[in-house]
Amino acid sequence: MSEREKLAIRLEPELRERLERCYTMDGSRSRREYIENAIRFYTDYQEVQGAQSLLPKEIITAIDGRLGMLEDRMASLMFKHSVELDMVYGLLSSAFEIDEESLRRLRAESVKNVKQTNGRISLEQRMRREGDL
Repeated sequence: MSEREKLAIRLEPELRERLERCYTMDGSRSRREYIENAIRFYTDYQEVQGAQSLLPKEIITAIDGRLGMLEDRMASLMFKHSVELDMVYGLLSSAFEIDEESLRRLRAESVKNVKQTNGRISLEQRMRREGDL
C-alpha cells in the first residue's frame, strides 16, 4: 500500500451532503477516493490554465485548421453569393420602378418566406407559388 498522509478537512454541511450524494457517480469507491480525484482534476485544470485549454495541442491545431478551412470556404461562397445578388438587384432596379411602400411590403413578405422555408427557397419555388410557372 502506498504511503498516505492524513489530512483533516472541515466541510460546510451543504458540501458534505453533496459529497455523500455524489461520490459514487464517477466510480469512486470511497469519499477519500472521490476527494483525491477531485483534487487531481482541479489541479490539472489549474496547471493548464496557462495553456488556456484542456485539450492537447495537436487536437487544438487540427480543429483550428479545419475551422480555418471552413471559414475560408464560407467566405468564398458568401462573396460569390453577394456578387450574384448584386447583379440581380442591378437588373431589377434598372427594369422596374418600385415605390418605397411596395419595396417595404416586398421585404416583409421575403422575410416571412425565408423564415417559413428556413432559408431554402429558390426562384422556381417562388414563381410556382406566385402562379407564374
